Amino acid sequence: MELTLEQFGFDRLSPQQRVELIGLLWDSLPDDTPVVPPDWHLRELERRIAAADADPGAAEPWEAMLAHRSRKP
Repeated sequence: MELTLEQFGFDRLSPQQRVELIGLLWDSLPDDTPVVPPDWHLRELERRIAAADADPGAAEPWEAMLAHRSRKP
């Protein structure tokens, strides 16, 4: 049986509420729960690592991103 957003009422949540729910669900997992990411996550991670390795200067330091974000209204 495939789960749907509608059967749980998630389709009625705002995007921000859905993001908060993701955090709640993630935090509800026991620490020793084995989590195996889906194959598409692993492929995307490999793609991003390869892109970063190919052009290390293209990335902005995390601290700069945080500073930029804190300046937004």
